[in-house]
Amino acid sequence: MSDEFYRIKRMPPYVIAEVNAMRHAARQAGRDIIDLGMGNPDQPPPQHVIDKLCEVAAKPTAHGYSQSKGIPGLRKAQANYYGRRFNVDLDPEREVVVTMGSKEGLSSMATAISAPGDVILAPSPAYPIHTYGFIIAGATIRSVPTTPDERYWKALDNAMAYTVPRPTVLVVNYPSNPTAETVDLAFYERLVDWARENKVWVLSDLAYSELYYDGKPTRSILEVPGAKDVAVEFTSMSKTFSMAGWRIGFCVGNRELVAALTRVKSYLDYGAFTPIQAAACAALNGPQDVVEQNRLRYQNRRDVMVESFTRAGWPIPNPPASMFTWAKLPPGFEEMGSLEFSKQLLEHAGVAVAAGVGFGEEGEGFVRIAMVENEQRIRQAARNVKRFLAEHAGG
Repeated sequence: MSDEFYRIKRMPPYVIAEVNAMRHAARQAGRDIIDLGMGNPDQPPPQHVIDKLCEVAAKPTAHGYSQSKGIPGLRKAQANYYGRRFNVDLDPEREVVVTMGSKEGLSSMATAISAPGDVILAPSPAYPIHTYGFIIAGATIRSVPTTPDERYWKALDNAMAYTVPRPTVLVVNYPSNPTAETVDLAFYERLVDWARENKVWVLSDLAYSELYYDGKPTRSILEVPGAKDVAVEFTSMSKTFSMAGWRIGFCVGNRELVAALTRVKSYLDYGAFTPIQAAACAALNGPQDVVEQNRLRYQNRRDVMVESFTRAGWPIPNPPASMFTWAKLPPGFEEMGSLEFSKQLLEHAGVAVAAGVGFGEEGEGFVRIAMVENEQRIRQAARNVKRFLAEHAGG
């Protein structure tokens, strides 16, 4: 029998897993590792959400199969969230589907709407599912820049003019993972016009919708009149309510795309555990002060990280949103490459970061640093980094 499986051959080794394995081994050996690599929230969900989970899980009738598309109450709660937050009207029945996290939603959407040979436009650098969800489905990726400047629009136009077959789907992700770049409503207005003109579906990943800073809220593509003609948007409970392990997300917007995703999911799963969906309702419908508290917590960490790392000799940018900063390798380490630098930083400084090359070729020369430790630990990481830079510069 052959072990040359078609889809496995199209997937390179997961670069981020190399550093993760080193981190695990170091911790098993008793070392104190400050983990700024994975975007894994370190705070628990709100107590009333946990209470609702326990309450519903105690019911004997709550343990059967759930609805693949999500229970009606949760789809309604998500529609109400979009109404409050973005002034967008959604039909809970035909324009909302619950996913097992936005990652599962994006990969199932790729399966639903693409075929071998289709060309998909995706950003680079990018969160891996934005490209590999479609690669697993058999499609081909044409990369476009992440930075939303005029070079971005030129790349889109060139892709439509010179790619055969013409691209059918565009993936956008703002606030960006990994770069933390953001866009305004004017960008989305131009994007909707472009998509209509070129007959391209738009998949918007808005996983970091509530992690914005300095009083500048993120925008949704669905705020643009007519956006639902061409676009859907994916959101997640993971970062907003610190519910990453609960695996609850949403796809909302265009009815045709939502229907396609819903149909594929009906073959693949029976939906998330009903008590988890009920608890997600409690999060969306309940007090929202926890969202602001989370936002302020990450903003404080951002400020401490930028100030302390810069003083340590590694100037890093001040991200306007998300839980990451996207930093160039420090002076003197550029030739090392992002993967080797990440390994060396873990080994000699006890600080884990994500190598930029794990987010695509355009990520080389950068690392992604997550704000998932408290201020004291971030300052300790900066002290470790300062010592590492002094001892290993040029090496």
